[in-house]
Amino acid sequence: MALTLVTGGTGHLGRDIVDRLVGDGHHVRLLARSRGTRADVEWAVGDLATGAGLREALHDVDTVINAATYSPIARRGGVRPVDFLRSPSAVDVEGTERLLSLCEQQSVRHFLHVSIVGLDDATLPYARVKLAGERLVRASALSWSVVRAMPFYYLLDKMLAGLAWLPLWPMPTTSFNPVDTSDVADHIVACAFDGIFGERAEIGGPQDISIAALAGQYRDARGLHRKILPIAMSEAKARGMGFVVSRGVRGRLAWADWLQRRYSVTRQVA
Repeated sequence: MALTLVTGGTGHLGRDIVDRLVGDGHHVRLLARSRGTRADVEWAVGDLATGAGLREALHDVDTVINAATYSPIARRGGVRPVDFLRSPSAVDVEGTERLLSLCEQQSVRHFLHVSIVGLDDATLPYARVKLAGERLVRASALSWSVVRAMPFYYLLDKMLAGLAWLPLWPMPTTSFNPVDTSDVADHIVACAFDGIFGERAEIGGPQDISIAALAGQYRDARGLHRKILPIAMSEAKARGMGFVVSRGVRGRLAWADWLQRRYSVTRQVA
């Protein structure tokens, strides 16, 4: 049976990708810095940032799904001044470059790279790092695919949670269409095995919603009493921040439904 290597398979999106692959009967190997507990996949211990274990992880691999990334903003759930100055590139650029090189040496059939919608106009350093990594994939001699996705619901939830202590939330009226990782995983797995290569349809959520409205739904789902201050933002600035509406595939799960699942469970537990 053909073997699929997933990088970033222990993250939110990566876990959903692995679940889809296993559920579809694929033989999966997961690259991680330490061995995990699930027994329905092979574990390869390695690190994209250093290159440790990559050659061994790629042994006999047919398809690579590169979902690994390193975003300080996502990890901490908030933006700091340093994020407007620099972002680490060891995983997304240098790591992608060494992974591509080893894939070429080992004749990997298909390299699918997960990226972000709107990178060409985005100005944040993390976006520039992601774009540099994506360009390496596009220049590769491998049979490659690139799937760009909109920001994920869980990340927006995490970032809004960091603002919950504020009595007033200034929020742009700009619209975008964030998406759930489960919908993105479905699209990625389909693209990995349909025999089509190159730039694939980007994926976003089913609903175009302003950031202010999105924050309001979050506030109501949490039962918080906060005032939202709508703020106008120019189109150029919005695109620079990554606030765009995707063109292509639309996911099925709406933000309001995701919140209902997330916080109805939380309330029941509490």
